[in-house]
Amino acid sequence: MFGFMRKNKMSPQDAISGARDGSITVIDVREHGEVAASGKAAGALHIPLIRLRDMADSRHPDYHKSLNTKGKIAVYCASGARSMSAARTLRKLGYDDVHNIGGLGHWVQAGGALEAL
Repeated sequence: MFGFMRKNKMSPQDAISGARDGSITVIDVREHGEVAASGKAAGALHIPLIRLRDMADSRHPDYHKSLNTKGKIAVYCASGARSMSAARTLRKLGYDDVHNIGGLGHWVQAGGALEAL
C-alpha cells in the first residue's frame, strides 16, 4: 500500500482516529521548511528523518520522551519514501508497531486536519 508495513496495515483513516483518541503517535519526518510551508498532521510530532535515529533512541540525550517502543506509531513524509526509511529505523531501535501511512496528502485526503508547526 504505502511502503513496507508489518503486522496489520494501518490506513491514514486509522491513524487519524488513533491520533484523535491518543492510541497512536503520529510522526512527520519531513524537513523543517516543508512543515513550515504546509503545516503538519494535527497532533503529530515533527521529527525530521535526519534526527530520528537520535530522538527515538532512549539512550541518546536528545531522546523524545513522547515516544514509546511498545506503542503504535504512524509515520509520514511528503510522498511515503522517507517515511518508509523512518519505519525501518524505528524498528531497528526496537519499536514494534510502526506503520508507514504515506504522505501528508494521504492524511489530508482521508480527512485529517492540519496544524501549523
